Amino acid sequence: METSPVVFVLDDDESVATGLTRMLRARGYTVSPTTSPVEFLHRLDPAIPGCLVADICMPSMTGLELQDALRAAGSTLPIIFVSGCADIQVAVQGMRGGAITFLTKPIRSEELVMAIEEAVFKDLTQRELQREREALLVRVMSLTTRERQVLALLAQGMLNKQVAAALRISEKTIKVHRRRLMIKLRVRSSAQLFGLVGRLGSAADLKSWSGLDVSKLTSAAEGTCA
Repeated sequence: METSPVVFVLDDDESVATGLTRMLRARGYTVSPTTSPVEFLHRLDPAIPGCLVADICMPSMTGLELQDALRAAGSTLPIIFVSGCADIQVAVQGMRGGAITFLTKPIRSEELVMAIEEAVFKDLTQRELQREREALLVRVMSLTTRERQVLALLAQGMLNKQVAAALRISEKTIKVHRRRLMIKLRVRSSAQLFGLVGRLGSAADLKSWSGLDVSKLTSAAEGTCA
């Protein structure tokens, strides 16, 4: 069972952190406050869903530096930045880094609540998509090595004949592998198959489970007639 979402409040001004915490708890949120970015990073549990409300101008570590540290740690926790000074350049940097929004102090409670609802929804949605991806990957890894290779090349839009050329096996054998892998993956059409692979991740992810450098094999199929 997944833990209930938590709103992490981070502000080096203890009075601000306390005020935001009281307001959000009164709204029914589970809140975890802290005044230290280092302490927040140390306590952060990636398994806990929610969002972070963080001051962007802290002396020990700026909000942007914290954002970079979270990204480097592989965290996708949504961030809502707040600040007592409306620094447009800093706000733009934060938004480009994936922040939900940038609010200036004094913070309007309704505006903050709306941002938190958006951030928590985004985090829960991302986590659900990740669970779906992991379940799909389990099904993909149930395929034989050759079936995964065929799947990887089909995912690039190759025809059966092109896949056969790239793997240097007969087109008839490719059709057999294709039929079997579709049964194992529980898909009935090419569109469903391509959609499934699209949810599995990037080209690097594709290479990790197929064992193929697709970019190199694609050239082997060039010139193959349809």
